Amino acid sequence: MPESTDTVRGLARLGQLADRAGDATGSDYTTLTAGAYDVVWPLVYDQRTKGFELQRGHPGCAASIAGLRPECLDRFYDDVEAVLEDLLRNAKVPIHNLEGWIVRRLTPATVDGHRRRRGSRGALQRPRMPGWLSTALNGDPWHSRLAIEILTWSGVTATAGTSLWPLNAWAELRSKVTGEPLGDERAVAADVETVLAAMRKSTTWYANFVERPLGRKQAPVAPSPRPDPDSPREHLHLPLSQRHEKDDARLAELAAAAVDAIDRRIRAGEDPVKAVAVVLDKTFRSGTGAEGLDMVPGTGPEPDERISLLLADESAMSRITKAALDILGIDPPE
Repeated sequence: MPESTDTVRGLARLGQLADRAGDATGSDYTTLTAGAYDVVWPLVYDQRTKGFELQRGHPGCAASIAGLRPECLDRFYDDVEAVLEDLLRNAKVPIHNLEGWIVRRLTPATVDGHRRRRGSRGALQRPRMPGWLSTALNGDPWHSRLAIEILTWSGVTATAGTSLWPLNAWAELRSKVTGEPLGDERAVAADVETVLAAMRKSTTWYANFVERPLGRKQAPVAPSPRPDPDSPREHLHLPLSQRHEKDDARLAELAAAAVDAIDRRIRAGEDPVKAVAVVLDKTFRSGTGAEGLDMVPGTGPEPDERISLLLADESAMSRITKAALDILGIDPPE
């Protein structure tokens, strides 16, 4: 047993592990984390990872850590990190059975870690079906389940090869939910578009909880075809996104930041109408010009004039203010 593990067990028995970890720096902290890691990782794999991999239909991943697929290995490391952090933060009482104490906390620690990782990516920590979305989907069981799957998928780091969505897995799920024969990916893709169209009815919600976390996934890379030795031409590569997609993503990000800023100002006591006007002015006229550097001169975004016209239009500002308050769930002023 490594000396660092003995140190961790000794501090845990004295109820001093969390305090020591909180104060430790440099090599001392490295020693504690290394010792705790040696205790934590076998428990996470045996008590959590194996079962989940079997449920996913990955017997090879459940056989040994060496057999974990890349995406499954990432999940395993995420869970180990969450449990390790929980141990070093909460081991404040004398613990004589360290493994038993950790096992009892495995589920809440890993669930909490999962939610915090989703939150850091801008995704919903606990994907749920909003009432307005259920209405837009007419309460359809499959479309409702698919909506939760889309919200969940948007907030994880995993990718679906060269596709945006894991259509093959969802095709199997569709068959289970609907009781229909297993269909092809085209049917699921059509269902995805139906659900996304319903989600886009709340543009800010969609930008915050679907587009923003999706934009933080690593872009899928298509395998490069073998070059033809008889062809002197250089292979051309398509851009991963079009200009309008970049512009929409930037506007969605600015809109999300604007809603947060408006909320803070209103809760601090500022007049809602003034808060909306100030935030619009600061948020949408604060560009540095960098967003248009890759464009032909004269074709880049020119928001200043449009924002000035909006700020001067009372009816437009009234609509924008009402929309912002509706999003925030704040009653409009009398």
